[in-house]
Amino acid sequence: MDRDNNAYFSVSHHFKCYLEAWPQQQELPSEEQLKQMQSMPMNLISETKTQEARCLLQLRNLGDEGQAIIEFLKLQSRKVDLVLHHVMEQEQQDNDCYLGIKFGGSGVIIESEQPLEIDQCFKTSLYIRDQLVAIMAMAMVTDCRQKPDSPLFIVELSFCVILDADIEQLVKASLGVQQKQLRLRQQNRQSS
Repeated sequence: MDRDNNAYFSVSHHFKCYLEAWPQQQELPSEEQLKQMQSMPMNLISETKTQEARCLLQLRNLGDEGQAIIEFLKLQSRKVDLVLHHVMEQEQQDNDCYLGIKFGGSGVIIESEQPLEIDQCFKTSLYIRDQLVAIMAMAMVTDCRQKPDSPLFIVELSFCVILDADIEQLVKASLGVQQKQLRLRQQNRQSS
């Protein structure tokens, strides 16, 4: 799947990123194959988020009466998402874990103790806990450079196979993070 690397903005934020090197001689999976590779909890959280978005849209049409129902359902959904998110993170312990420092709908940036090879593909699992996002995608290393005054490397990965629903989750999460950062900046200005 070809995606324009500049199609979506990225936001600085810390998260967990698990990488599993994809064999060079093996063809990348299709979107359907990628979906089949996902664990049961990851499929469940993806399906529930999609259905939740549809239902909340319909409830918003109820006006003020629907607002209390919406808030209750969001709370219930968050509890289920937290449990599934925890289960999924425990599944990933076999793969290499990296600190993610930036994400968006086009890719991620991580920190690594070792350089990663440009054009190498990885099965990539992202867990953005505070936004309750858990996705799996195929990503390719597009840049790797040493962090100034540090032994760490900054590695940029661009998604090469990702589900549209997962792009939507990442875009919504990046907007949510940006809103929180703006609110925090406003609060800091007001308290100064």
